[in-house]
Order: sequence, then structure tokens, then C-alpha cells
Amino acid sequence: MENIFTSTEDFKRKYRRMVESEVGKDFEEADDNERLATLCNLVAFRSRPIHVKNDAEILAEKKKRVYYFSLEFLIGPLLENYLLNLGALDTVRAGLIEMGTTLETLAACEVDPGLGNGGLGRLAACFLDSMAHEGIAGYGNGMRYRYGLFKQQIVDGRQVEVTDNWLAKGYPWEVRRPESAVEVTFGGDVVRHQEGDRYWFTLEGGERVKAVPYDIPVVGYGGKTVNKLRIWSAEPVEEAFDLDAFNDGAYAEASKFRTDVEAISTILYPNDAGEHGRILRLKQEYLFVAAGIASIMRTFKRENTNADGTVNWAAFPDRVAIHTNDTHPALCGPELLCVLVDEEGLDYDTAWDIVTRSVSYTNHTVLPEALETWPIDTFRRLLPRIYMWVEEIDRRYREEFTQEHGDRMDLLRDTAILWDGKVRMANLSIICSHSVNGVAKIHTEILEREVLKDFYQLTPEKFNNKTNGISFRRFLGNANPSYSSLITSAIGDGWLDDASELRRLEAFYNDPVFLDAMSASKLENKQRLAAYIKDTTGVVLDTNTIFDVQVKRFHAYKRQLLNIFKVMDLYNRIIADPGFRPVPTSFIFAGKAAQSYVFAKEVIRLINAVADVVNNDPRASELIKVAFVPNFSVSNAELIYPAAEISEQISTAGMEASGTSNMKLMANGAITLGTLDGANVEIAQMAGAENIQIFGLTVDEVEALKNGYYLAWDVYNGDRERLGRVVDQLVDGTYARLSGDFSMIHDVLMHQNDADFVLKDFRSYVDAFECLCGKYADKRAWNRMALANTANSGFFSSDRTIREYAEDIWHV
Repeated sequence: MENIFTSTEDFKRKYRRMVESEVGKDFEEADDNERLATLCNLVAFRSRPIHVKNDAEILAEKKKRVYYFSLEFLIGPLLENYLLNLGALDTVRAGLIEMGTTLETLAACEVDPGLGNGGLGRLAACFLDSMAHEGIAGYGNGMRYRYGLFKQQIVDGRQVEVTDNWLAKGYPWEVRRPESAVEVTFGGDVVRHQEGDRYWFTLEGGERVKAVPYDIPVVGYGGKTVNKLRIWSAEPVEEAFDLDAFNDGAYAEASKFRTDVEAISTILYPNDAGEHGRILRLKQEYLFVAAGIASIMRTFKRENTNADGTVNWAAFPDRVAIHTNDTHPALCGPELLCVLVDEEGLDYDTAWDIVTRSVSYTNHTVLPEALETWPIDTFRRLLPRIYMWVEEIDRRYREEFTQEHGDRMDLLRDTAILWDGKVRMANLSIICSHSVNGVAKIHTEILEREVLKDFYQLTPEKFNNKTNGISFRRFLGNANPSYSSLITSAIGDGWLDDASELRRLEAFYNDPVFLDAMSASKLENKQRLAAYIKDTTGVVLDTNTIFDVQVKRFHAYKRQLLNIFKVMDLYNRIIADPGFRPVPTSFIFAGKAAQSYVFAKEVIRLINAVADVVNNDPRASELIKVAFVPNFSVSNAELIYPAAEISEQISTAGMEASGTSNMKLMANGAITLGTLDGANVEIAQMAGAENIQIFGLTVDEVEALKNGYYLAWDVYNGDRERLGRVVDQLVDGTYARLSGDFSMIHDVLMHQNDADFVLKDFRSYVDAFECLCGKYADKRAWNRMALANTANSGFFSSDRTIREYAEDIWHV
């Protein structure tokens, strides 16, 4: 790998010169934020010639470009990752020490960009990293949120959402590209035009908005490919400042139009419980799609226009792949169709062929209620021109059904785009795409067998599986320096380029020196996390205890509730029997609940209420502690994953599409305690049944209970001593001191019949936990299990996933 700096002295000279020119100060006078911004600018500056070279190669070789549309890109801090990828990490680290500071000091100032929330956005970020690593011309297309989702604070045990002002000090990685802005129109009147046999439509009037792009470099490992993530910000097309209103003292009213427009790109996932929120969210989804498609068309036409001025549209599917990550970018299909017919003059059939050969779709949920829909009236009023094309796609789709289908109406009911007053975005995505994939083997099987079974019956050739993956360079290489150094000392650094190289660690399963070194590395990581938790929460964790970790978005099916029930049960047993001595354990939770998701927020409140009681009871606090890490992000995730010893992956079987925290924790040597759900199934196959702890209902058993007889009260009454005691404590005041009782959770379990089978899986879960903890006393045996997980985790590299996408879907 070629370093972007020829030496430490070369780096120091260029860095010092850039600080002086950009900040206007000597390096010694600049503060840490100024030093960080300049260092990021220097790295970005050194990477731009690579991007220019890549573009020239793409054009010369007529390479296919892949455009990855996602409403989220949870990219996290980039500096250390890019220094690693460019071969400059050690050079910069040494140079900064000689200059009187450290890389860790500056990196601590880097913000987490508010461009995503959970696994969907982190997957998209890992995919961009892997596309660059694999030499694919891959480009992210998303939204530039002014305030992201929200910053989570915990006040009196409750989640409180505050503004995440991540752009307060600017963002050094982005470059504003006003010359590439795109005008997007909402509302207006559709006007029909005709010339001979050809007719087309245009919009007149409406609300005109300017989508302005900001480009962020995506640096591939090895420094040979630099792609970009393009994010869009909404601005007024023309400045509409009401001077009279301002002079009359109506200051807010004077700039109302600008405020209304900028609201489109203000926050991620505006609350869509009301009509205004639904309209804002649909505006978001259309703006980044319309702007992205316009940007694609400009590039394609520039590179594929013949000498006579005609465009080689037949080449479009061979030069462009448009991938839609979940249903948020579902409008890519109709928008591309609209542009090709209305603006470029193609006939419908030719345009539709281009659409269906270019667009592909990843499904991320097995929950039918999570498949996005929009009221037709709202959709038509906001996007009248696009609605006409959606209506036309739906009409032609219906016409394809013949009387040969005995169940024609049943199939239409489940697969049509327009039905029962709704525009069904998942159906639109599937119909417009040539490929539909799930993200884990069991997830894809459930899509084909249940959720999308009618589509699968009609077009089985469209369906395929692409098990998710993660970036090992970030989540092991950057996040876990002590363990990654140990690995590299044993097998070399080839695993950073090819994660399958980790299999070579199998040679060290019985090496006592290596296994003991793993303990030292894990202790270092636990001390690092414990210090962070003490600083942010005040909770003091004993690093000699097991670190049991569940970090992910809060949702009923992810069953953080089951986890805290386990802690409540342990506490009860400790208090009831002074002779009961469980293996000392620290239970670490992190994750956000959606602002309007009351049940999930109640579970967060319960976790903190339990922590308040347990951590302050000297009878139990030496054996068990509970810590909730606020504002889960890529930054603190990179502290949590390396320190974890038990990986909680306990979703209701059949509900988690894949999961990626399970992969990150596995790579860092944590042992999975989980159900046979999502990618856990493949983790069990890779790591071996002896190196993972599985419990609970299977997918088939869950389905049988859903379709048969299940009564939560029967389970409760069958285990009054332990499970019943825990359930009763929700409402008997045991945990009410901090913020009150938990009658809502009690009601969901006992009066709404425990839809996620928390009660049913409880005994199996706590027994599995106890069994796993029983293995911890033999540290070498435990480390052997941990090493087996790391050694067999390479399959879950996003590099492998992207190679499968490239070969099977994008045909790159």
C-alpha cells in the first residue's frame, strides 16, 4: 500500500503549512477543533487526485456506475478509518506526537454525522466502504440532515430527545456543489402536451425547491479507489424574503418560505403521526430520489452522447445500476420512467425496459406493517406528475393478469401498487426492479414463503439472498487496536484486505500465550469502556465481571425487555437467597427509541429504573450492575464492541431481518447468546454450535403459536415464583422510585397477550444465560470460544456481500 505521505517529516511539513493557510495561525496557536478540521481537509485533499484518476478510468473503460439510494448513511467519524485505508495511520500518529499532540486527541473532536440512525444506515456506510475497496464505481445518494435524528439524553430514567447540532462547527469532509443543484417541484398542475403520436406531461406552478448536493469522499482500503457519498440539502429556488414584514417586526414571517423549504432536510424521520409530518417525510423521500436521478442523467448523457447529439439510451442498463435500500427510495422507478418519457422523449415500453433492467431493491423487514404506504390523496396532491406514472405502472401491471390465474383477485390484492386508498411502496419497489433480495438466509426464506409469497409465486427469478456484512477495517481494525495488533502479529495484516484470512487464527486455538494475550486485550478494552461509562453515566463497572452487551435500536421484537427481565430475576434470587452467587456480570444497554414509540421508551425507562435499584443495593451491586449508555452512535459503538464478552441477540425468531451488531460483536470475540433468527443462524453455522449459546422458540414454533393457542396468563401462572414475580414487580412499586411504575408494559404482556413471546422464552433464556456464564471461569476455554468466533467471522465481511451484489444483481 502506498502511503499518501512519503515520510513523517513530509506529513508534518504539509500539515503545518495547511494549518497556517487555512486557519491563519501557527500550528501551536490553533485549537484542537481547528487542527482536526485541517487534518481532515489535508487527507481529503490528498485523496482527490485518486478520485479524478478513477473517473478517467471509468470513462475510458466504460465501467458501470452503481448508485446506492438510502435515506440513511451512518458513516461515523472518518479520520482514523481513512488514514488506515490510505496507509498513513502510523505516519500521522507518529508525526502528531512529534508536533506535541496525539491522533487520539484530535479524533475525539470529530463528530458523528447525523445522517443515519441504526442498522440500515450503518449497512449503507459499510457498503460504500466495500464498493471502494473492491474497485467498484459506487456512489451513495442520500439526505443531508441539518440536525440528524436526535441526541438522546437520559433524564430521571427517561429518554429525552434534544437537538443533535452536528454541523455547529462545520463538517470538514464535505464539499458543497451548488453548480450541480437540481430543481424539484411539489404540487402544481399537470399539463398534457402532444406532438403527432407522442404525448408527454409537464408541471406548472407548485412549490419549487432547490436540492443542493454536498459530496463526501469514500476512501477505499489500499488507496486505489475514492468514490463519493452525495447528500442533498433543501433550499429555496429564489430568495423570498418579505422586507415589509421584517420592517413591521414580523421577523419570523419575513423568512417563513425559507424556513418551510429547509424543513425538508432538517431532521431524519420527522414524526409522521400527523398529516404535516407525513407530507414532510414524503417530500424528503421524493427530493433525494428526484435530485439523485437528475444527477445520474447528467452524468450518463455527458458520457454517452453520440457525435450527432443523440444519446445512446440502449446503453443505460449497461452503464447504470440504481439500488434502492428499503422502500424509502421506491420512487426511483417512476421518477426514472417520468424523466425518460416526459423529458427525454422515449416511448413508454423502451423507458420501462430501461427502468426494470437498472433498478434493484433490498427488503429489510418481515413486518407487513413496516412496509411503507402513503394515502393516495396525500401522494397525488404532493406529487401529481409522479402519481400519474405510478397509476400507469399499476394499470399496466393489472392488465398483465389473465384469466389463467384462478386466484387473480387474491394475487392483485396482495401485489397491486394501488389498493384500498394506499400507494404501497414495497409493491412499487418490487414491480420496478429486476432483483429483490433479503439480507439473511432465513429472512429471504420468510419473504419468499410468507411476506412476499405472491410476488415470489409470480416472479421467483427476481428473488435472491445477500446476507449482510460489516467493515472489518473499521469495527475490528480501527475500533480494537489491541486485538487487531495481536491478530496481525500472528497472521499478518492480510485480513484487513481479505477478512477470510482470519481463518488462519484456528492455528492458535490451543496456544496458551495467544489465549492469555487475548485476556490482556479484552481487559484493556473493558477498562476503556468502563472509563467512558463512568464519565457519561456515573456508573462504575468492575472490569473483572462479564460484560454482557445489548446495543441496538429499541423495538418490541428486539426484546430488550426480555434482557432486563433476566436482570430483575437475578436480583430477586440474590435478595431471596444470600447463598446464591451468580457469575458477576455487568449488563450494558444502548440504543434509541423512535420519538413516538411509547412502548420502546417505556422499556428504556424500565432499564434505568432497574439500574437505579440494583446499582444502589449493596446486597447485589458487587454481583450485578446495569448501565445504559446514552446516545448510541458509531463512536461509542467502537468502544462497546471490543469490550463485550456476551453478545445479546435475542429477537423473537423470524422477526429480525439480519442484524449487524451480531457480526461486529462476533468479530471482536464476543459469544452470541441468541435465538435462531436473522444472521444468528449463519453465525451458529460458521462459529460452530459449541461456540454460541442458542435458546428459545424457533421460527416454526413461533408461527405455530401465532396460528394456534397461546395465552400469556398460562405461562405466567406456570412460573409464579420467578417469572410471575418479575411481571408483578412492574406494577407493585419495586422499581417505581425513579420514575413510577410500568403498567403499560404489564398491559402489553398480560392483556395484549405478549405478542413477542417474552414470557414464553423467559425460562429458556435465563437457563441459557446461566449455562454460558458457567463457562467463564476457565478463561482459556472461554478465549478459545471467542477466538473461534473471530476466526470464523470473515464470511460476514461487507466486502463479500458487495462482491455478491456486484456479480448477481448489478452485473459490474
